[in-house]
Amino acid sequence: MTDTSEAPSSQKRQRRIIFGALGVVALGLLGWGVFHKKADAPKPAAAIPVTAEKAVVRDMAINIAALGAAQAWTSDTIFAQVSGRLLKVNFTEGTMVQKGQVLAEVDPAPYQAVLTQALGTLHRDEAILAGAQRDLTRYQHLVATESIARQTAEDQAATVAQDKGTVEYDKGVVAAAQVNLRWCHIVSPVTGRAGVRLVDPGNLVSASGSTASAQATASATSNASATSSTGSGIVVINQLEPIAVTFTVPEGQFEHLVQASQGFTKPLTVQAFAQESGQLLDTGQLTIADNKVDPSTGTVAMKARFTNAGKHLWPGQFVNVKLASQTLSHVTVIPNAAVNRGPKGSFVFIVGADGKAAMHPTQIIGSDGGYTAVKGGVNPGDTVVTDGQMILKEGSAVRIAHAPAGQPSSLQGGA
Repeated sequence: MTDTSEAPSSQKRQRRIIFGALGVVALGLLGWGVFHKKADAPKPAAAIPVTAEKAVVRDMAINIAALGAAQAWTSDTIFAQVSGRLLKVNFTEGTMVQKGQVLAEVDPAPYQAVLTQALGTLHRDEAILAGAQRDLTRYQHLVATESIARQTAEDQAATVAQDKGTVEYDKGVVAAAQVNLRWCHIVSPVTGRAGVRLVDPGNLVSASGSTASAQATASATSNASATSSTGSGIVVINQLEPIAVTFTVPEGQFEHLVQASQGFTKPLTVQAFAQESGQLLDTGQLTIADNKVDPSTGTVAMKARFTNAGKHLWPGQFVNVKLASQTLSHVTVIPNAAVNRGPKGSFVFIVGADGKAAMHPTQIIGSDGGYTAVKGGVNPGDTVVTDGQMILKEGSAVRIAHAPAGQPSSLQGGA
């Protein structure tokens, strides 16, 4: 016989087990929801490390930088002005020569002989002229006494005039012979430095600039391969004191130069720096601006004059040129690295007191020496980001890694 009292107890135990299991499941679901709610909560953004500097107000000189090339102020290639055998070369290669110094000598013997002939002809014709003038004087006296016909005196006057012309011609021949003889001594037209000798003594030189071996010329009739060169000259003399540096500037900067120099009536200071070391080589003045803009490049050629007393500049040497164009007074200056360029123009990131970066548009006035003068958007004392701005956006929290002097401590950490 079954005990009916155990049935209600068994059912109660089953209900307690079911309710307990449901409670455990409910607690688990509650814990899972709380956990994921906390996991889904947004974390505060990490501060971006940047470097920054303060904007300052000062006067700023605007310089134009360009690549320049030094060249001799005067460069003369010395040629023979008469033809003949080169007897002597009276200079040492690579040394200074003075204006008027004899550099070389061409054999003067042929030209001395021509001068002697011209002088002999002149003296002969002068004697003939003197005799004709005496005859004319006698004829004129006889005509006055009606001893001879007037036509005879007139014919003699014509003979005297003809002889005078002959004498004048002879004087011209003598002068030409004297010039050629003087040109046998080749002198330097300027004070400068002699280059490498281009022809040796013993060679034949000509007024056309060609040179040839005397031996080769002597056998040229039997040897068609006689060696010669054309246009080489004897030596090149470069004037180094003063010296010139040529460079070009863009058309836009040229307009600033015109204003700064008052139409190039006021000298502008030009500095030349060594390309490798950056050492200041010399300081000169802008002396010449070309009279046109090169349409192919949009630039204007410039030429500066340097005294070059220390001879640091050398013809053909490339240098970095810095030309002072104007001085901006009392302008806001920031580092070049702080300036960013976007589709809408230039802008900077300024770190506020809350440690967040704000984008400020600005206008560039000029730049030089690693700094830029700006107008609008930046006030003196503003902290501008100089590095790390590539990943910044409006409102980004920043952490200044190297704060400038006087930087508020609140900016050292992020928001």
